[in-house]
Amino acid sequence: MADITAALVKGLREKTGVGMMDCKKALSETNGDLEAAVDWLRAKGLSKAAKKAERAAAEGLVAVEVAGNRAALVELNSETDFVARNADFQKAAIVYAQLALDADSHEALLAKPIPGGGTVAEQITNLIATIGENITLRRSAVISVGEGVVAPYVHNKVADNMGRIGVLVALESSGDKAALMEIGKKVAMHIASTNPIALSEADVPAERIAREKAVLVEQIKEDPKAQGKPEQVIEKMLDGRLRKFFEESVLLKQAFVFNPEQTVEAAVKDAAKAAGAPVSVKGFVRFAVGEGVAKKADDFAAEVAALSGQS
Repeated sequence: MADITAALVKGLREKTGVGMMDCKKALSETNGDLEAAVDWLRAKGLSKAAKKAERAAAEGLVAVEVAGNRAALVELNSETDFVARNADFQKAAIVYAQLALDADSHEALLAKPIPGGGTVAEQITNLIATIGENITLRRSAVISVGEGVVAPYVHNKVADNMGRIGVLVALESSGDKAALMEIGKKVAMHIASTNPIALSEADVPAERIAREKAVLVEQIKEDPKAQGKPEQVIEKMLDGRLRKFFEESVLLKQAFVFNPEQTVEAAVKDAAKAAGAPVSVKGFVRFAVGEGVAKKADDFAAEVAALSGQS
């Protein structure tokens, strides 16, 4: 039996928004496996945040940089929102986004030289010493398209090209650039709102589908409407729920936020008329500040200990 620590319970609560005692029970049932505990809570209908991004807990900002048909997105984290409003911090984020355009990987970005001497990693160390908070360049991404546009969108903007959520969408087309950018920005705004897990059904990892099926099977077992039904009926129920999962989670199948009567795929197809040429969504990137990073909660361990009878 795994030791269910306060840190484990804390992590599960931040992932799901479920109460501490239910989180503790889920971890006990799954031998301390955090991801399995998330699925256990979902199967029991307890997790209200299972289809949303993990709660953003760290501070900082994301920055975007677009150069022709290529664009970069970076996330620079700090301990407090106050530091994210610091001019030096914001200037550094933009510089890192610019440098990311020509970096082959995140590790290569950290090793890149910067104006004034040193590397990106060394400058971050200097920022920590100057500002007095832990600062990390957590992640970066680059997206490009051979012909067409890469449309950027920044949500909760704090300055030009910087905010709390950043999205890049690559549209391949020989059509009018202005028309492409217009639909691209709308799709980017949609992505900022819905946080799809993949571009299409084919892009969803097999293990993610298998995990979802396992959760859905458990949900169906506990559904009174499924009791006593033949196996083929159960299979149809599973297929229907899996189809709904794709419709809610895959970008091209999602209902378009600007017109819920059509899918994103249909909206892009319609946009081809204004662009004067077929349009294809080739990819997207979405960063939300602090996504999946837990804030420190000094009193949480004591709270859990008290509830579990350890104090």
